[in-house]
Amino acid sequence: MKKLIGIAAAGAMLVALAGCASGGGGAAAEGPKPLDELVVGFAQVGAESGWRTANTKDIQASFEEAGIELKFSDAQQKQENQIKAIRSYIQQGVDYIAFSPVVETGWDAVLNEAKAAGIPVVLTDRAVDSKDTSLYVSFLGSDFIEEGKKAGLWVLDEYKDTTEPVNIVQLEGTTGAAPAIDRAEGFADVIRQNPNLEVVASQTGDFTRAGGKQVMEAMLKSNPDIDLVYAHNDDMGLGAIEAIEAAGLVPGEDIKIVTVDAVKDGMQALADGKINFIVECSPLLGKQLVDIITTLNDGGSVEPRIITEETTFNQEQAIEALPDRQY
Repeated sequence: MKKLIGIAAAGAMLVALAGCASGGGGAAAEGPKPLDELVVGFAQVGAESGWRTANTKDIQASFEEAGIELKFSDAQQKQENQIKAIRSYIQQGVDYIAFSPVVETGWDAVLNEAKAAGIPVVLTDRAVDSKDTSLYVSFLGSDFIEEGKKAGLWVLDEYKDTTEPVNIVQLEGTTGAAPAIDRAEGFADVIRQNPNLEVVASQTGDFTRAGGKQVMEAMLKSNPDIDLVYAHNDDMGLGAIEAIEAAGLVPGEDIKIVTVDAVKDGMQALADGKINFIVECSPLLGKQLVDIITTLNDGGSVEPRIITEETTFNQEQAIEALPDRQY
C-alpha cells in the first residue's frame, strides 16, 4: 500500500530520480522535532460527499492519535479558499502543508511560496498539473485512471454479447478536478474496444448527490433511451437513482449504474440492487499521511507517488462487506 523509505542508499537514489523526494525544509531541516511540537496545515476541498466527510474525519483522527497538531480548513470547493488557507499556513510558519487540490491547475505560485519558505507540501487524494515536481514532496492517493478503467471493464464484460447500441450517460465530477479528468479518460480508453458502447451525454454533477439528481433529470428528458449511468462517485449515482425512480424506472434494471467510491450509502444501494457495480476509492488516507510527515520529520525520504490499494464490488461482495464498512 505505502512504501516509506529511510535514510539509506535507496532513499538517496529516489531523491536523484524524483527531483525532490526528501523533506528539504520544514521540521527536519534543523533535526527531528518531537511529534507534539509539529504543526501541519491541511487544506481540504470541502464536504461535497460522504467520501470527503470520511476522508476529513480519518485525517483528523489520525493526527490526533499521533499527537501532531493539525490546522484544518474547509475550502468549500473553491480554489481561491484553498490558496488563501495555504498562504495563511505559510505565514504561520507551519512545519508541513498538505492539501487535496480542488482542481489540477493554477497552483505554481502558492507552491513556490511554500518552497521559498522551506515548508514541504504533500498532495493528498488529487494531483496538480505542475511540471515542477520539486514543488511538492509526494502525492498520496488513488490511481483515478485505473479506477475509470475498472469501471469500463465491467461495462465491457456486461455488454460483451450485445449487438445493439448501448447508450451510456456519464455524470462527471467537478470540472477540472483530477478524479473527474482521469476517471473519464480511463473509462473511455476501455469502452472504445466495443463500438456498440457510446457515451451519448456527459455533464458535471460536481460530485454531489443534488448535482447528480439534477443532471440525471435533464438527461432522462433529452435521452429517453439510456441503458447505463457511469457516475464518477457514489453520491452522484445516488442522486441519479432518485431521478430514475421519480421517472417511474427501476435503477439497476431498466438503467444500470456503475459508480466510484464505495461509501456506505453507495454500498447499500449496490446490496439492494439499485447500483450494479462499484469501484472502490478509499478515503482512509490519514495514517499514510501521518507516516509521510513523521518520516520526513525524522530526515527520511518518501516516494514521490504513493498509491492506495483498492478493490471493486458487485452486489454479493457489497452485502458481505457492509457490516464491517468503516465509511
